[in-house]
Amino acid sequence: MRLKIVFKSVFLVALAASFTACNNSKDYKDNSRATGWSLTGKDGNTKYKTDYDEQETGPGLVFIEGGTFTMGKVQDDVMHDWNNTPTQQHVQSFYMDETEVTNRMYLQYLDWLKSTFPPTEEKYRNIYHGAVPDTLVWRNRLGYNETMTNNYLRHPAYQNYPVVGVNWIQATEFSKWRTDRVNEMVLEEKGFTADKARLKADPSTTFSTETYINSPTKVYGGDDDLTRGGKASDRREKENTPKAKGSQSAGEAKNLYIQRKDGILLPAYRLPTEAEWEYAALGMSSVREYNQYRGRKKYPWDGKYTRAGDRKKQGDQLANFKQGRGDYGGIAGWSDDGADITAEIKSYSPNDFGIYDMAGNVAEWVADVYRPIVDDEFNDFNYYRGNVYTKNAINKDGTVKLVQADSVAYDTLSNGSIIARSLPGEIIQEPVTAEDTYLRTQFSESDNRDFRDGDPSSTRDFTERDKDRMYNSPQPKVNVERDSSGTATGLDRQYDTDASRTTLIDNEARVYKGGSWRDRAYWLDPAQRRYFPQDMATDYIGFRNAMSRVGSKSQKGKRARD
Repeated sequence: MRLKIVFKSVFLVALAASFTACNNSKDYKDNSRATGWSLTGKDGNTKYKTDYDEQETGPGLVFIEGGTFTMGKVQDDVMHDWNNTPTQQHVQSFYMDETEVTNRMYLQYLDWLKSTFPPTEEKYRNIYHGAVPDTLVWRNRLGYNETMTNNYLRHPAYQNYPVVGVNWIQATEFSKWRTDRVNEMVLEEKGFTADKARLKADPSTTFSTETYINSPTKVYGGDDDLTRGGKASDRREKENTPKAKGSQSAGEAKNLYIQRKDGILLPAYRLPTEAEWEYAALGMSSVREYNQYRGRKKYPWDGKYTRAGDRKKQGDQLANFKQGRGDYGGIAGWSDDGADITAEIKSYSPNDFGIYDMAGNVAEWVADVYRPIVDDEFNDFNYYRGNVYTKNAINKDGTVKLVQADSVAYDTLSNGSIIARSLPGEIIQEPVTAEDTYLRTQFSESDNRDFRDGDPSSTRDFTERDKDRMYNSPQPKVNVERDSSGTATGLDRQYDTDASRTTLIDNEARVYKGGSWRDRAYWLDPAQRRYFPQDMATDYIGFRNAMSRVGSKSQKGKRARD
């Protein structure tokens, strides 16, 4: 009997080993599932990354696992806005800033611009000045706020407070700058660019992530000493030591640059979409079953009230908001929320995702163009209105065109501000053409901001002769005045006084979400949505960044496969 048991056990072990070996032979970890060739580069073909790595979490971000939720308001709409009717949406996993962008973070951006593009030089002057927040947003006709006007942005007492006075365009440009600086540091730390290359750049040699990916030899103005890191080059040189005549030389080995397939560079920092922001603000990781699908959650925290109910903090306000007429913080000595204007970041508890101040403190810009209706009938997956598709400008020799230090293009905004929309070293972008969209079903033109609005330009048969538009907002004009030699001498700002204008909505009206220190509790509901011109700023709107997630939906994806 014992012999039979032993024999059976040995048989099962052998069977399991055989099954495992068979299984391993089919995992195609190091060889191609298509051809059987080695993916490690040993067969002379392209080398591929064979180990799956989780996307690294960028500086300042927290991971948010995506899912389905009810976007919009299901509580009583006492304002009768009718612009946030509930719809069911699905959002992919993404990353979100733990806090709003602070004065300190934004000042680092300004310092970089100032040192790289000195405003004392006329050709760079508007790069820096166009990025500076509007500190005059604090002024009021019948209020004394000069302390904030003079100190809020730069005084160290406010360095960890959310930056305000930043318009939507400035927030977008900050996001692009942040992307490049983070990826520049990643490459430097891993030895793929020279040590402290970021500190040696000048106006003609700034780093751009997209330029590095598309034309790495043009990064840092084509300076090989900065583009190639010593540690990485030495390592690659050893790995590619010539073994036979005609093989790759060690010098050629140094021309190996990081590409997307290496999984090292991070996706872009950007403004979150409205759907992402609302999903992150609700923080429904602990109350999925009831609240997520039925949309019954009123605030980023659990419960229907703005005060804490637990023993330790019972009665404390959970956010920084205006509690009544003339009441911005409560009675002195026993403050209701601990702040009268904005509050320092992390002054209040985070939501279930670990994100701070998604209600109160400052409202926040999101990426979307405002429309009264969220068009879920057309799309309910990663909903976003605001797509303007572009492509890289290409030279006749097939290389990408770069913005040069002496040819930066500036935009004159509707309020007369001048701002640079691209920096030297970045790739020039141009709209996609009819040839690019030929026979495509997903999109047919470059600018899709007013798609399915209901106005003529949203229809397939629209022609330029038809000038009627659904949203006929005022259109102020700013003309550049020039002397006889063509030199700009000033700006002629003209108001649109047409009495037929019926709306403030246009393709430059952007959504902002969340309540602020100036708002009543009604606006703390993440479903609330308002809009503001993208080139104007206030003392109560700030922003935070998001980043797309690549790969698995969950951070547990790799462990689950293992």
